[in-house]
Amino acid sequence: MENEIHNLLANIWFFIIGLMLFLYVILDGFDLGVGILCLVTKNDKHRAVMMTSLESIWDANESWLVLLGGSLFGAFPLVFAVTLQSLYVPIMIMLFALIFRGVAFEFRHHARNKAPWNLAFGYSSLVASLAQGLAFGGLISGLGMTDIDYQGDVWAWFTPFSALVALGVVSGYLLLGATYLMIKTEGAIRRINLHQAYIAATLEIMIILTVIIWASRFNPYFAARWADNATGYYLNSFLILAVFAFIMLMWALRKGFELSAFFWSVIISFAAFTAITIGYYPFMIPSSITLTSAASSSKTLIFMLSGIGFFIPVMLIYSGYQYLVFRGKVKMDEHTNVGV
Repeated sequence: MENEIHNLLANIWFFIIGLMLFLYVILDGFDLGVGILCLVTKNDKHRAVMMTSLESIWDANESWLVLLGGSLFGAFPLVFAVTLQSLYVPIMIMLFALIFRGVAFEFRHHARNKAPWNLAFGYSSLVASLAQGLAFGGLISGLGMTDIDYQGDVWAWFTPFSALVALGVVSGYLLLGATYLMIKTEGAIRRINLHQAYIAATLEIMIILTVIIWASRFNPYFAARWADNATGYYLNSFLILAVFAFIMLMWALRKGFELSAFFWSVIISFAAFTAITIGYYPFMIPSSITLTSAASSSKTLIFMLSGIGFFIPVMLIYSGYQYLVFRGKVKMDEHTNVGV
């Protein structure tokens, strides 16, 4: 009975942490995507509008990353320790890039010469996105783990597979950023981002399919999950959902439906994220550390539910209210002086 309760609690926290990670990917993903798009935007007035669209929301989006780190440390301390040890380089690069990104965003607002801060904001967004992708790619490739012992060196996470995953993360963020800007902008900026959304979506779906095929080649457990009649049905369903969402996204972009385009962009990320998660379940680090073996004691998990479990709905309500208050288009004529 005690083992069943512990297993249930571990699964609940696995779902909660997965939810936090997905919310971070979507919410901070689109503003990282906007930052990367600023690099390819030559018009200073366009860039000013793009960055203004993030002013009231970008820092709140990153709060999910803080909550995710604290929850992982409390609920699955073994996974937290192993990932910090094995993914130290990409995690530290990501954190420094996110810090520098915030500095660049604030300093740009007050600087007379905004060009250096524009580049700093764009490149730090790109570096943070690549670092996240490299870390995630290294994690799902197994990190060269033997039982709970890390066997790789400091660069074991850097492989062709993790590089492909990093490109997939960047293209996904670009897609979210472009469809978000379609909602927030109008005129020439909206048309440019609609075109960029076409390119990012095509690249994203191609990388998703390649990553899943590649992962099934080098990970026997992942391949077995796809071949199993029970789990394979769900995995194929999410893969079909990703392709269907891509088709619907193309239709929404062609028709100019802004909210639908962003919605289907989110569904593509959701389908890919869920398929990979189910494919490796119950492993948190393939194929060595399961969620039950890595979980804290049942008392700790219950105590955390009473605390962090309360904050999640509060943050969701706050985020929803925040987006409701700051909804609407960002007008270029109101912000042309910002980008000069």
